[in-house]
Amino acid sequence: MVIFINKLLIIYGMAKIISISLNKGILREIDRIREEVGFSGRSEVIRAGVRMLIADNKEREKLVGKLNSILLLVHDQKVEDIVTKIKHEFEDITKTQIHSHLKEDRCLEIFILDGGADRIKQFVKLFQTSRKMGYVKLIVA
Repeated sequence: MVIFINKLLIIYGMAKIISISLNKGILREIDRIREEVGFSGRSEVIRAGVRMLIADNKEREKLVGKLNSILLLVHDQKVEDIVTKIKHEFEDITKTQIHSHLKEDRCLEIFILDGGADRIKQFVKLFQTSRKMGYVKLIVA
């Protein structure tokens, strides 16, 4: 449906307005990125982030066969038990794990993985959906 209002073209079905809740820390980071990169507003930053997540997910969906990869995690030290629980379920594909303490009670985990794509995707998904990880990134060799 197309409607003209005072010479303004409005095309329905093109975009939807949604509401999201973000904490102050995330809003500060969005504002910093907006200013640093030159986005016109917070919505543009969020749209760019969503596009990146979609592209990353599509690339991961295409993965098949046996893979060598690296999984990077950054998380609060207080959620170490979640990492430990998940990683024990995937010892069959974990060749090496490196744990390092960062500043402000944050931790970095580096997993070197070797195994089937489906198993690696399952491992990554558990971290991404836990809502306790600050950063999750799979790098495929």
